[in-house]
Amino acid sequence: MLKLFPNKIAGLFLVLIISACAFICNAQTKTTHTKNPHNIVFIEDSWDEALRQAALQNKYIFVDAYASWCGPCKMLKKYTFSNQKVADFFNANFVNVSIDMEKGDGPSLATAWRLQAYPTLIIFDAKGRPVLGTAGYMGVNDLLDFGKQGLSKKSSAI
Repeated sequence: MLKLFPNKIAGLFLVLIISACAFICNAQTKTTHTKNPHNIVFIEDSWDEALRQAALQNKYIFVDAYASWCGPCKMLKKYTFSNQKVADFFNANFVNVSIDMEKGDGPSLATAWRLQAYPTLIIFDAKGRPVLGTAGYMGVNDLLDFGKQGLSKKSSAI
């Protein structure tokens, strides 16, 4: 029994170290992603906060409506939203919000906005009225054109 005791402590110690490393790596990844100046900075899953910020800053709102299982949604985040030109343009001109449409307020917003596919990208005015929308993956130039077109429009139904 004495021989097993040190092995159990060593095993427990190893599990604690692996758990601590996983926790630290996850925390660093989240922090880096949200503060990386080369990415669009999104408010995560809070339409109400986006509306508040838009009113305070007198800016339009850019919504990334996504689902966690959606491949094109992941491609947008990895390739398009991380482009420096895109990040600079959207961070300067919009309050950006990314909403998982299958969690929290997402399902009710998806119904209210009549979403049928993901990703859906929508631009709203500062009062939350829709201006422009599209569905599907967009590359850098197409997303920049979409944002510019949205800024040039007044609110209307999508």
